[in-house]
Amino acid sequence: MKNYKIAVLTGLNNKATKTIKNAVSLAKMINADLEVFSVRKPTDVIQKENQLSAIRTINNQSTKTAKKLKELVKPIAETYNIKINSSYAFGNVKNEIKNFIDNTQPDIIVLGKRKSSPFKFLGDGITQYVFNTFKGAIMVASDKNSLEPNTEISLGMLNNLGEPINLEFADDLMANIQKPLKSFKIVKNSDIIEEVVQPANQKIVEYVFEHGDNSINSLSNYINKNNVDLLCFNRKKKHTENQTNFMKSDVKNLINNLNVNFLVTPE
Repeated sequence: MKNYKIAVLTGLNNKATKTIKNAVSLAKMINADLEVFSVRKPTDVIQKENQLSAIRTINNQSTKTAKKLKELVKPIAETYNIKINSSYAFGNVKNEIKNFIDNTQPDIIVLGKRKSSPFKFLGDGITQYVFNTFKGAIMVASDKNSLEPNTEISLGMLNNLGEPINLEFADDLMANIQKPLKSFKIVKNSDIIEEVVQPANQKIVEYVFEHGDNSINSLSNYINKNNVDLLCFNRKKKHTENQTNFMKSDVKNLINNLNVNFLVTPE
């Protein structure tokens, strides 16, 4: 059995605990190693231009950061009986993240959902940078809908068109979900929006929506009504003329408007 690697990229803020907890839940399901990584820009802590003062400040902040990271991770690791490695860096955020990814080669990256402008969340920020540069699986963890470790979750699949989930660890994930699965499809041509129940042996409940201005709001309502914990989307090009190309602006809107953990499969 492969031992997967999950990397959690997080700031040391009050939402970090929920992000790490969501990653722990996923790690428990798929038997993954877990490492939390945080980056701080030197300009966030250096107030003086004097080089010697700057070095002293970085050293001092480095000690504080290590302590804070340990205090963040330790109780979660003890509560859920899991080993969590942690590391941090001072420097250019994007460069340090790239170095970390290159060095650790994670299978999955977990990001916390940032409370920022919708135009920046998947714009020029870190989330977009990770989506653009990392070709593996990415989970954007909700700060309102936490996955509970060692507990079955409700899984929704978005526009998968009956395909298998494009994840190496799909079987491990599927062994930890509640039945039935929920399948959500947004298509170009549909005169009705209705629930379609698949044959009993497939245990899938399907919802079909017509693409339009209100499709994201409709999808959000149905996801909330079905108490979906994790929404999975295959990061592939469309396969049929009726399938919408759903990876650019719609994904931005989706992540910003849904209080759900969002898992994007590898390219």
